[in-house]
Amino acid sequence: MLHDRVLARVDASSERRSSGGILIPATAAGSGTRLEWSRVVSVGPHVRAVETDDRVLFDPSTTAEVEVQGEAYVVLRERDIHAVAAERLGDAQTGLYL
Repeated sequence: MLHDRVLARVDASSERRSSGGILIPATAAGSGTRLEWSRVVSVGPHVRAVETDDRVLFDPSTTAEVEVQGEAYVVLRERDIHAVAAERLGDAQTGLYL
């Protein structure tokens, strides 16, 4: 990856369930923007707050999708990441920061 870019693997399960257990397909139009979580695969040399294997929250409408060897990935800038969930922070902190 170059500069401030982050490569994240697209979650295979794009469908979600309501609190009542109703399956909501990915094609269902919702009100407003729905952010998505993905796991970071690679980061560029100028990325400061994200590392490989972190989970990142981002707006999928502002990213570019790419397929590499049959797997779907998104390429996004570090500034487009809304939150990071990192296991490396340990039990002392929540592991989620905005």
